[in-house]
Amino acid sequence: MALALGFFDQFASPSFLNIPLIALALLLPWVFFPKALSDWNPNRYMTVQAWFVNRFTQQLLLPLNVGGHKWAALLTSLMIFILTLNILGLMPYTFTPTTQLSLNMGLAVPLWLATVIIGMRTQPTAALGHLLPEGTPTLLIPILIIIETLSLFIRPIALGVRLTANLTAGHLLIQLIATAVFVLGPLMPTVALLTAILLVLLTLLEIAVAMIQAYVFVLLLSLYLQENV
Repeated sequence: MALALGFFDQFASPSFLNIPLIALALLLPWVFFPKALSDWNPNRYMTVQAWFVNRFTQQLLLPLNVGGHKWAALLTSLMIFILTLNILGLMPYTFTPTTQLSLNMGLAVPLWLATVIIGMRTQPTAALGHLLPEGTPTLLIPILIIIETLSLFIRPIALGVRLTANLTAGHLLIQLIATAVFVLGPLMPTVALLTAILLVLLTLLEIAVAMIQAYVFVLLLSLYLQENV
């Protein structure tokens, strides 16, 4: 029981003198993305950063109507923010804020609600039309309306839970295998070496998962926005 609790200690919000430090963890990613000033000469780091942002923004806005292009800065910033949090959380002795369901729901619910409000404001007929497909038999109308309404309200929950579950599972698996390496080291060095190789491969996979989950979070938001603009 104590060992199991030790594995989950990594997901506890850090504090110092009973002061939560999660705010520092949330602000840390922006340190790695300097703002270009007018008197700066372009360097390789800024060039790669600008290229990545431009390519991602173009890919994200490709399926959106012109009305959804106003969200470009917000969605791109959100993608970079979540991506950096996920990657930094894989470093030793760090805390991953995106493993907290409260934080993910705090990001998912307001942004999802904003897309719904925009749809109700700009095109209420089309927004309400998603609740009832055209040509539905009369007897199925009440059932379909209830189902579509539930699916609409489940969207933010799915956004937050997906990000939390994927990152939590990956972190737990890495810690379990790392513990096995230290335990097997003095007893079976060969098995410990093979387990260490597996740990390296799993870490590379988790880096890919961290990137993919950040992209999926923003991509789903853009699809919800596409339905309402």
